Order: sequence, then structure tokens, then C-alpha cells
Amino acid sequence: MITNPNSPPDSDGPMVIDDSDRYSRLKLIAWWEQEKIAAARILVVGAGALGNEVIKNLALMGIGEINIIDFDEVQESNLSRSVLFRVSHEGQAKALVAAEMARDLNPDCDINPIVGDVLTDIGLGFVADMNLVICCVDNREARLWINRMCWKTNRPWIDGGIQEINGVAKVFCPPLGACYECAMTENDYRLISLRYSCPLLRKEDIQQGKVPTAPTIASIIGGLQVQEALKLIHELPTAEGSALVFNGLANNFYQTRYPRRPNCLSHETYDEIIDLPLMSKTATAEELFRQLKQTASCLDQNSKSWQILLDRDFLISLNCRDCGIERQEQTPLSQVTAEKGVCHQCAEVCHPFTTSEIECNSELAQKTLFELGIPEYDIIKVSDGQQTIFVKLQNDSPQPSRSAAKASSLQSDCEGSTDAPVQCKEG
Repeated sequence: MITNPNSPPDSDGPMVIDDSDRYSRLKLIAWWEQEKIAAARILVVGAGALGNEVIKNLALMGIGEINIIDFDEVQESNLSRSVLFRVSHEGQAKALVAAEMARDLNPDCDINPIVGDVLTDIGLGFVADMNLVICCVDNREARLWINRMCWKTNRPWIDGGIQEINGVAKVFCPPLGACYECAMTENDYRLISLRYSCPLLRKEDIQQGKVPTAPTIASIIGGLQVQEALKLIHELPTAEGSALVFNGLANNFYQTRYPRRPNCLSHETYDEIIDLPLMSKTATAEELFRQLKQTASCLDQNSKSWQILLDRDFLISLNCRDCGIERQEQTPLSQVTAEKGVCHQCAEVCHPFTTSEIECNSELAQKTLFELGIPEYDIIKVSDGQQTIFVKLQNDSPQPSRSAAKASSLQSDCEGSTDAPVQCKEG
């Protein structure tokens, strides 16, 4: 038996170090609570060099549930910077490989890969089920989308960025302080808009130039991101709404705090969410409206203006101004390739006619929610022209994970529910 010299005065007695316990050295940290770690549910967006380091650290600590989303595949160039990838993994999906290797690091963790794009394939209900999100992407568009998803669901998120041997880690805690968009400049918006100078190009057609990075900076920033996550899980003070910047050449750290922009478009939080027993792939918009009329007393039952307010644009038609040809499409804009957007007659790029609203009495209301670009387990905004409500597609909810079961059993013992977002305390 070894007594922990750092034990708080109100501890129940000496701490026993058991070398057969994987987490025995971590438990020597005075404030460490392995139960909270084991009950935590985290979404990691991006499984590149930075994501590899984050996933590795989360697995080593024993995070209960780690969800990984990435649409890319392992390439040879990844092998010099990504600790979880091997030569034999070339051509395989990064999310699948990272999950497999992380399970090998720690079988205690429930690790779930998602081969997909965070912009189109993750519903808000899934984000709401997480304790926090860790962002390891390399473009502003995805960061802005993650920021808005986290603000709508009131979930903290930690951003990381690396270039050469420099990097930055940022912590954002809705609804407190500044968000990612609060800190965006006109140049940031310009660069995002440049990616869509042709509005029909998909993500794989508009990849930016590859960012040069060394594995050392991925380790440093990935470590900082997980350390901030650790603070959030344990309800320790963290510098929300600020950035920790590292200059690798000068070995300098400095912290900058972002001012909160009161008119920021990202500051929207979905309150009082209604659960409906619907699935995105089978329920039509008309069925959603019908069920809401039976349950949502706050909406005007006689209104003819009921509509779904989409988060993602829906393509109605493609129009060639040179030929005067209009081609009906009726598909989510994100699914339209550059090739599909070319006029069949003159080979010029067509101009899209899109909508972000689905009227209750329109032809589009006959389509399934999934056909309208609404992902599984999403939270949908519905308005009658006067009031707005938020609807969760509850039947898309995944099966309870091991960490969720742990969270439920620990709820009576731990302060607060681990199904709620972790609370940010200002540092």
C-alpha cells in the first residue's frame, strides 16, 4: 500500500497503487476521477496527423466512448506524421484504421468510426449526445460548421490547427464567451467563399493545398487539445473563448482572448427540443408536419405557412444561361458533382437554383427527410411563420454505448449527469 501524498484532505484514506490497474498512475493525480473519464463521450472530427494524436491520447486515458469521423483514406504521405497508421493501411479509410488501432491501444474504450463528412453526415442529435467535440480538421468551412453545431446543441468544443512547427489550440464553451465565428476576419470569409467560387464543386473537388506539418507539432497541439478536454471533463477552469498559440521556432507560447460578437450568426442554441418517433430515411416531411400537428400546441394548427428550415441547401434545378435550359434535380446540393453541374448541350457550368425551406404543402414535402439532405438523428427547425420549434428524430438514435451505460450507473455517485455537457469554468 502506498499513500498518495497529493490526496486532498477530505479523501477517504490512503490510495492503494495496484500495478495490475491500467490507470493506477493516472489515479495518483489528486483530482483525477477515472469514473468520469470512463463515462465521457467524445466526438473527434478528423483522423489525420492531429486526429491521430488526439485519438491516441484519449484511448490511453480510457475515455469511455470515442467517435471518429473522417471521409479520407490513408496515403503514403500520412505515414511520416500519423502515429496510428502503417504501410499496410494504405488505401483504407482513416476513420476505420484509427478506430482499429486505438482499440488495440485500449480495449476498455468503445470506439466508433464514421466514414463520412461532418458537413453532411452527422445529425445534431448525435452531437447533443456527446460531452464535447474535438476538431482536428484543416479548413475553415468545417470549423465554422462544427462551431454552429456545437452552439446549437450547447456542447463545448476544442479546435486545433498546425502548420510547419507552429500550432494553436482553442476552447469554445457555448453559450459563454466568444465562439469561432466571433474571431473570424473578412479574409476568413473570403477564403471560404473562394472554395465555392463554383457553387457546384464538392469537397473532394475543392481540396486546398496540403498543409506542411511535422509530427512534433501534431503531438504538441494534440496533447494540448486532450489536456483541455481533460479539464472540461473534471470541471476544472479552462480558458474558454481563447486561443493558446505556440511558435515552434521561438519556443514561445502566448494566449489571446477573443471578444464576443453580440451579432454573431453562430450564437443560436436549440432549446425545448421535441422528440418525435421518426427516422430520416423513412419519414417524409409531410409525416413530420402531421405528427407535429398532434404534439406541438405552440404552433398555429391552422397556419398554411408551416415549413422546415434546412441547415443545408437543397438543389431545385440547374440553369444554363447560355442555352436557356433548365434541368430539374431536386437533390441536396452537397451531392452534386462538378461533372453533373455542366450543361449537356454547351458544356458550360450551370447555375443552381436552391432553397433552404420546405413548405408543408409543397411537392418537396413528399420526399423523405434524408432525400432532403437531413442526416440521421438530426434536430430539425420547424416554423409556422410566428413560432419556431426544434424536433429530434428520436428513432434514429443509436444503441446505448458502453460509456452511456457507465454514465447512467454513475449518475447517482458523480456530481451531475455525464449525459449533460461538461461545464466550463473560466480560468
